[in-house]
Amino acid sequence: MITAYTLNGTSFNIQPLDLEAELPPNVVWLDILKPSEDEQRWMKQLFVEEMPELDELDDIEASARFYRDKDGLHIHSLFPQRLGKEIDGINVLFNLRNNMLISFREDDLGLIRLLRHYMRQDRVEADNATDLLLEIFELKVEYISDLIEDGYKTLEQTAKQVLHVTNLHSTMSDLMQQEDGNGHIRLALYDTRRALRFMKRSLRQQSDDEQRRWIDEMLYDIESLLPHTQFLFDKINFQLDAALGFTSLEQSKVIKIFSVAAVVFLPPTLIASIYGMNFEIMPEFGWKYGYPMSLVMMLMSACGTYYFFKRKGWL
Repeated sequence: MITAYTLNGTSFNIQPLDLEAELPPNVVWLDILKPSEDEQRWMKQLFVEEMPELDELDDIEASARFYRDKDGLHIHSLFPQRLGKEIDGINVLFNLRNNMLISFREDDLGLIRLLRHYMRQDRVEADNATDLLLEIFELKVEYISDLIEDGYKTLEQTAKQVLHVTNLHSTMSDLMQQEDGNGHIRLALYDTRRALRFMKRSLRQQSDDEQRRWIDEMLYDIESLLPHTQFLFDKINFQLDAALGFTSLEQSKVIKIFSVAAVVFLPPTLIASIYGMNFEIMPEFGWKYGYPMSLVMMLMSACGTYYFFKRKGWL
């Protein structure tokens, strides 16, 4: 699916692109989502050099994610997206040229839908493709900030649940999801910082003062957000350690009960073993009160052992 965004004054018109028609005038952005084979063949006319492929989205080398050629700037950027309780990372490939921005992606992205909503309400102030790309990155930084804030709220809830045995499995699951999501957030922040620094260097001649100031402000916001992700990592690890320690403590209590029970019943077991032997010559073998006496001895030995443990403070 290819969506064309045209700029008329200060307003954006959004329309699906008809491959049979000519490219509309004043197109400032082409957003390409899961292109079909026909759409991929049509896209080749837009590039002087080799057209980017969707399987290149997951490349991690800087030379493959940020470079410049005859078609303009190529920027691969990682966008975090919440899916239920989990946070996943979605790569988007941007091609920025003088008069148009082209984006490739394999998955739907909530930020693109949000930007489209802002465009319909005329809340996006962009005069060219560079402004539009910076607007996308600004929304990305704001969204990451919201995810970090949600992380704090989640950890406040898990902190109250971490010492409750009944909800321990659910709490551990939430903490593991939070740790994984915070990793995606931190990776997205580093990736965004690299992308903005690359844009700042590459657009030094073409960008105006406002755009450079815009990039600097986003870089400052990223630097202020990175310590929060480290703090979240530390807090998650602390709660995980506390949960594991509490689990070990509860298990130790159970093992202690079994150990004490075994020791308490050891003397009665010894008495029962002695008088359970069937030798021919035993002094108490014919004793009339031997059976009740052995029961009393077993009970007294068990109570005496329990009292001894209690007095020593081991129970």
